[in-house]
Amino acid sequence: SLLQEMAGICAAVLARRLPVRLPVTARSMYTARQVDKPVLVLGVVEGEEKDTFDLTPAGHRVNTLTGGDLASRLAGSGGVVKAGGSRVLGEVHQDVGQVVVVGLGKGGQGVDKEEEIHKGREAVRNAAAAGVRAATDMKAGEVNIEDFGDSEAAGEGAALANWVYQQFKKEKKTFPAIGQVEEVDSVGWENGLVLGNSQNLARQLMEAPANFLTPTQFCLEAEREMAGLPVELVVREEEWAKEMGMGSFLSVSRGSIEPAKFLEMKYSAGGDSKPVVLVGKGVTFDTGGISIKPSGKMDAMRADMGGAATVTATMKAVASMGMKVNLVVLVPLTENMPGGAATKPGDVVTAMNGVTIQVDNTDAEGRLILADALCYADTLEPRLVMDVATLTGAMSVALGTAATGVFSNKGEDFSLLAECGTSTGDRVWRMPLWQTYKDKMKNSPLADLNNISLTPGGGSCTAAGFLANFTTCPSWMHLDIAGVMENGGEVKYLGKGMSGRPTRTMVKFVEKLAV
Repeated sequence: SLLQEMAGICAAVLARRLPVRLPVTARSMYTARQVDKPVLVLGVVEGEEKDTFDLTPAGHRVNTLTGGDLASRLAGSGGVVKAGGSRVLGEVHQDVGQVVVVGLGKGGQGVDKEEEIHKGREAVRNAAAAGVRAATDMKAGEVNIEDFGDSEAAGEGAALANWVYQQFKKEKKTFPAIGQVEEVDSVGWENGLVLGNSQNLARQLMEAPANFLTPTQFCLEAEREMAGLPVELVVREEEWAKEMGMGSFLSVSRGSIEPAKFLEMKYSAGGDSKPVVLVGKGVTFDTGGISIKPSGKMDAMRADMGGAATVTATMKAVASMGMKVNLVVLVPLTENMPGGAATKPGDVVTAMNGVTIQVDNTDAEGRLILADALCYADTLEPRLVMDVATLTGAMSVALGTAATGVFSNKGEDFSLLAECGTSTGDRVWRMPLWQTYKDKMKNSPLADLNNISLTPGGGSCTAAGFLANFTTCPSWMHLDIAGVMENGGEVKYLGKGMSGRPTRTMVKFVEKLAV
């Protein structure tokens, strides 16, 4: 009988003689080092009628094993488990460990065109995250999660919830090892873990305190993360930047005792195709310079290198997944400090392309370092350039935490990126890159450009208009991630703190460009 078959399989699993499955063959996802039984996470779908529910296919198989006890225990444990919620049912069968059921909400959810998000995939991420968190609270050494019909999304949610920044904590929180209940789509699951863990890398870099993660240390961290992957990494010093004529970039580093670095990473798996170039703003701490910021919440400016973190994490994911693409990542790294040699408001600096810039606000420094990086990107003859930066508070005002603001000089590129954001749940929104904003940046009595607009309004748009002067690539996008830098609880499967967004959307976008 099926019950006997399931009992035999479970007994063999616990003896480490057969792979975990319910009830078809699969490779083992368990590890022999754990003594206790792994927690089992199963999904429940809200029924059409009030106070009704249905189990997922994996849930039905376990319910059959238990002679219906799973469903009856769930029905008697309270109301229907709501979307993103969890409930511990305990051991429902002697051969199965503790069972946690998680809510998926209504079944059959797909893309909501008005919201521009795939609600079904988001429900899976939230469910997987809820299961992992429940297992963590139970102090489980191992948790096995079903795929809820979408292995990749399940892997993403599980990985993102199974992390917290605790690098400098004496007492560290322990997390369970994550595995699959059954390998319906093992490739999707593994890709989901890579996507989730790549975003965790970005979160790790963004959270790190600035006295640790200096420009030099960032390069060392990148080197460690790329070890074993086919990624060529080159760290260039200030002298190289001077030789290249990067006066705009170097004007920002003048006030800090920490030397600036220019990090270049290259992954070549796309044959003869031109490279995709990602540029990440790498201001490892931003005081504002002489135009100093208010002291309140200045500690968050350790994450002003969020662009650098996300492009680095994207590179690791792309290389780990073996995408057939040529990818170059450029990261200008510096602090913005008000030291004795710091750039002063009104100073004029010259970018790599010969354009002169009047620096009227030293707190508008991100665009200064990106300007030279974009000029350098042009020398690589790219097929597409995307720069990513926590650039303007105006973007946070405009969009809040809901989406990354994107400026693009080619509609097809943005449409492709938006499609990726819908799938990953990390959305993007197109902002205007109109000539009127570009013209505002030319109002300078001393130089070709001003680094700020002298007329108020449209701060994120004028910043993008400024950057447009430093790239000739017909496919250029500027991502302003200032609004999505932190997560205050809006994204349920992320903990509070630096978000690492929109890493997964960027990875998926590069995948779309693969040959």
